[in-house]
Amino acid sequence: MGLKGMEILLIMAVLLLLFGASRLPQLGSSLGSAIRNFKRGFGGEGDEAQAQADKKAGGSLSSSTGVQNDVAKSQTPSGHV
Repeated sequence: MGLKGMEILLIMAVLLLLFGASRLPQLGSSLGSAIRNFKRGFGGEGDEAQAQADKKAGGSLSSSTGVQNDVAKSQTPSGHV
């Protein structure tokens, strides 16, 4: 009763349409770190090495998105008062 190959491909195609190709890696890393932190919270794991690896990885959706860059470009002074 699991997902079959075509269902997974359909879900991936919808995600690609919704988020775009440039945001999917960021979304995946954010989701992976959220699941890892959730498991660590319930499991009580205290690996310092894993925590340092998480700090290095970063990868949130809010880091330098295209929308933020567009807004910053549109707010540059154009010389009109």
